[in-house]
Amino acid sequence: MNLDRAVMAFAGVMILVSAALVYFVSPWWLLFTAFIGLNLIQSAFTGFCPAAIVFRKLGFGAGCAFK
Repeated sequence: MNLDRAVMAFAGVMILVSAALVYFVSPWWLLFTAFIGLNLIQSAFTGFCPAAIVFRKLGFGAGCAFK
């Protein structure tokens, strides 16, 4: 698995977790979902993604999006 796929998988898992938290805990968890979405949008335009930095330090090889 390369860095790009790891970041996309992590984002997907975090969105599913936040959706479960909205359903089971509180609608205020929608703020977490919005934060994830905003981070995805800004990383698409800037190429900067904090999760990519963490995954790179964990040894994931670079893909085409996060070099």
